[in-house]
Amino acid sequence: MSTGYHVAIVGASGAVGTEILRMLEQRAFPVLSLRAFSSRRSAGKRITFAGEQIALETLTADSLRGIDLALFSAGGAISREFAPIARDAGAIVIDNSSTFRMEPDVPLVIPEINGADVKQHRGIIANPNCTTAIALMAIYPLHRAFHVQRVFGASYQAVSGSGARAMAELEQQVRSIANDQPARSEVYPHQIAFNVLPQVDSFLENGYTREEMKMQDEGRRIMHHPEFRASITCVRVPVYRAHSVALTAEFRDPVSLARAREVLAKAPGLELVDEPTRNLYPMPLHVAGRENCEVGRVRRDCALTNGLAFWVCGDQLLKGAALNAVQIAELL
Repeated sequence: MSTGYHVAIVGASGAVGTEILRMLEQRAFPVLSLRAFSSRRSAGKRITFAGEQIALETLTADSLRGIDLALFSAGGAISREFAPIARDAGAIVIDNSSTFRMEPDVPLVIPEINGADVKQHRGIIANPNCTTAIALMAIYPLHRAFHVQRVFGASYQAVSGSGARAMAELEQQVRSIANDQPARSEVYPHQIAFNVLPQVDSFLENGYTREEMKMQDEGRRIMHHPEFRASITCVRVPVYRAHSVALTAEFRDPVSLARAREVLAKAPGLELVDEPTRNLYPMPLHVAGRENCEVGRVRRDCALTNGLAFWVCGDQLLKGAALNAVQIAELL
């Protein structure tokens, strides 16, 4: 008798859904059957998985019966409506949206950090924000060594974090400007080509954006560290793929640069790339398409007594979304 799981991908034709399919296949996840759901405009198109052609379907309330594992990456509105339906039909849901991340009975999981939390699930498990996931891959090992109290930082977020339309907009703007034509902006409020936008997501009353507050709010849950504080400025940059984060972390305990480098070099899912004299440091161009995140530019912070400054890069479509979701599935 074949062993495996009946799997559904909701949002299969999107950027994250496409990577989830690739990760399932590449990591040889035991898929007994696969159903792929997309928007109405994509329904009927076919995707390839494990050498088979699978038709994209439109999601309905009855679609998720008989499914063991449902991976959602179709946006918050779809998750809010259909994830509980999938759960009630007997599936375990791994959700990539922000819908359930702060729900107290929904585990928010990065397997390398709090993988044991999956055991507490009640049918839904949340995937963290992409920038938060990439940053915590470096923050958490240092937290275990020195006990992090707070971080300050700025993100440099690729346009693919906004989806395929944003990638197309960047490409169109670059071509237009190269040909002395006006650059049209539809996805972003301003031109993104040859520019940086100090806004990711909508603004809150405290002056931060929703994206910026996720580092603190989600970081507290994932690290089981309710006193953790984070002040972040999230910036959209004209890079197609992979996010970067410049961070300064302040710790309770005295820091040792040698010890910091040692724990970062040994941390799972993270590579230490830090040879400044050879111009070797993490860059989005190098981590795009790669499963591991990279950390470098590690140094004692000159403004804080127990501080370290460092630079982290990671593919936000992988560790920030699809790979992390599949790793959660593997834990289950």
